[in-house]
Amino acid sequence: MLSKALLRLGTSAARRPWRVIAAWLLAAVLAVLAALAFGGRTADSMTAPGLDSQRAAELIERAGTGQEGMTAQVVVTPRDGGATFFASDSARTALTRLQTEVKRLPHVLGTSDPARALDAGRDTAVRGGLVSADGRIAVVRVQYPDQSRLSAEDLDALVGLGDRLRAELPLRIEMGGSLFYAFSDPDGGASELIGILAAAAILFLAFGSLVAAALPIGMAVFGLTVGVATMTALAGVTDVPTFAPVLGSMVGLGVGIDYALFVLARHREYLARGLDPHEAAGRAVATAGRPVVFAGGTVVVSILGMAVANVPFMTVGGLAVSIVVLTMVLASVTLLPAFLGAAGPRLGRAGWIVRALRARRSGRIDRRRDTAAGTASAAGWGRWIGHVSRHPVPYAVGAAGLLLTATLPVLGLRVGLPDDGSLPQSRTERRAYDLVAEGFGPGTNGPLVIAADPSGDRGVVDRLVTTVAADPGIASVAPTHIDRATGIATLVVFPTTSPQDKATADTIARLRTEVLPTAIGEGPARAHVGGAAASLSDVGQRTSQRLPVFIAAVLALSFLLLMPVFRSVVVPLKAVLLNLLSIGAAYGIMVAVFQWGWGGALIGLEATVPVVSFIPMFLFAILFGLSMDYEVFLLARVREEYARTGDNSKAIVEGVSGTARIITSAALIMVAVFLSFAVAEDPSTKMFGLGLATAIFIDATVVRMVLVPATMTLLGRTNWWLPQWLDRMLPRGPVGTDDTDAESTGEAPRPRLVDR
Repeated sequence: MLSKALLRLGTSAARRPWRVIAAWLLAAVLAVLAALAFGGRTADSMTAPGLDSQRAAELIERAGTGQEGMTAQVVVTPRDGGATFFASDSARTALTRLQTEVKRLPHVLGTSDPARALDAGRDTAVRGGLVSADGRIAVVRVQYPDQSRLSAEDLDALVGLGDRLRAELPLRIEMGGSLFYAFSDPDGGASELIGILAAAAILFLAFGSLVAAALPIGMAVFGLTVGVATMTALAGVTDVPTFAPVLGSMVGLGVGIDYALFVLARHREYLARGLDPHEAAGRAVATAGRPVVFAGGTVVVSILGMAVANVPFMTVGGLAVSIVVLTMVLASVTLLPAFLGAAGPRLGRAGWIVRALRARRSGRIDRRRDTAAGTASAAGWGRWIGHVSRHPVPYAVGAAGLLLTATLPVLGLRVGLPDDGSLPQSRTERRAYDLVAEGFGPGTNGPLVIAADPSGDRGVVDRLVTTVAADPGIASVAPTHIDRATGIATLVVFPTTSPQDKATADTIARLRTEVLPTAIGEGPARAHVGGAAASLSDVGQRTSQRLPVFIAAVLALSFLLLMPVFRSVVVPLKAVLLNLLSIGAAYGIMVAVFQWGWGGALIGLEATVPVVSFIPMFLFAILFGLSMDYEVFLLARVREEYARTGDNSKAIVEGVSGTARIITSAALIMVAVFLSFAVAEDPSTKMFGLGLATAIFIDATVVRMVLVPATMTLLGRTNWWLPQWLDRMLPRGPVGTDDTDAESTGEAPRPRLVDR
């Protein structure tokens, strides 16, 4: 039995705390050393097999033009606002030196030469897209090999050169490009610290003890160190996306402190009963640790299920985040009881969470107090749940209507990837983006690369140039490059709109479905649209297409997991639908904030952006597991009361009010942690933080404290309906049967499904 194994594990850790703590310290040191010795830097590779942009990249690689590699651009303008590169010899000389030094950097295959183009004539420089028509802005485009041959050191070298030349040349120098996107460090350090401090404050208010508040924080820091270091070591073997460490830290802190909260609360309850600290720690792990393992395992399974999208960077990112979650689960059932054993009875006075638990654990005392004056911990929630249960229809309709209204913006969901134009003005990538858009038009920031294999049709390239240039979504077409050995032609074309603009995605689709087929005709020639903008658009479309399948699979898994736990068909079905409502509302709020700009200034969002293509799938996977945790905890207590009394109304009030404070406290910690990431610079990090915080807040308040009691009251005894034939088929031994607790008190075992 899982409970007995956890009992032995928790008791052993509590009796030998320093051995366990030393083992975790050693594991942390080894993980960090492995990360330093074998780890790599995170890097983004927005490709996936079978996409048209991937086929274009394969053709470009065959041609050997170098355009399949990474790029950067150095954008310059004279510091003297009245000077131009056409008229100022000093500005032109500085531009020549800049280009020469950039070309000498390691791994640079070549650069554009705007100064030389100026020497050839003003028209040449302007038509080549190297100098703006007014002569104020020049671009040095830098070509690197493919990402596998590069590292963050190449980015550091380019940035370092820019820092040096800014002090030596009369030029304003800004930089951007895919090299920055692939190798820039994610911003998350400050957010992690803010989240930890917020969680510490909430834990102190909950437990009324600095020692008790410090234990979950210490466990989370240990687990986060091991998990993120392991993720870094994984980056030395495969490409780990840049969002993985930030998301791993965000989720790891949230679930780690959340899980520790429940175990610690149960431990303090057992101490209050007079149990020895070692035995109390073991029994806390045996009872509260089971749903921790269940919830953590569910998060991992659902995240790994994102492999259905067939987008490699998402699969690897999910694996990396799963490592952090698994580490937190392991720390909750080993390291935390070791801390509890080392702390002994010195955990301070009980906070209101423990008073609530203690009151609920003593059935006779709790009922007597509720009948008389009511305990300070549970009476308020009991009155609220009783009020909702007496007026179930208006509360069910009102809450469902509120969530459906919040979900409506999802109808306008547009996935994509925010470009450098969405970064804050403090970033050089944003300033370079703005200069290029000002001097050359917004589409210059996201060129498309058309790769064509004429297959002997000599006229196909000329037809491609003519038809592509005539498309209303294309601003200009650069000179065509044809590889002599393979005959493959590459056309760099510049859209009229910015990379994240919906019109750019429409242009890409039109090129593929109308323009290119018209130019190629019925012959054997083929052409594909590639480039960063096309790759991001393709990945967004694939994840959007696979998202409904993924959601259906996750909901089906949720239903199948909950059915044997609660011995009911209706309760799991209702849980699935309510989870869908809360996550849908979170999606809708994300659309309103990031696409429509509602309240964006509150989180430092400077421009509206599309929702990052892979975030909806990641959010659903993570939130599914987290909401399952609350679902099992709350409904199992309701089921327990129903099995004891047979009174559905009383079971709802007793069960929900008995768990309300713990759920809302745990949710408050998660919301505080997630919101601390919503103020980061990167829009993707903001989306993860706001999306997770919003969904958890809605789930723990509107859903658990309003919709659950209202709908369960309306359904009555139907909640627990289960056909006899299905009852015989379902496995026995539900997740939370509190056998261990019964043994500890000498009471007869009660039909408790889950208990913390």
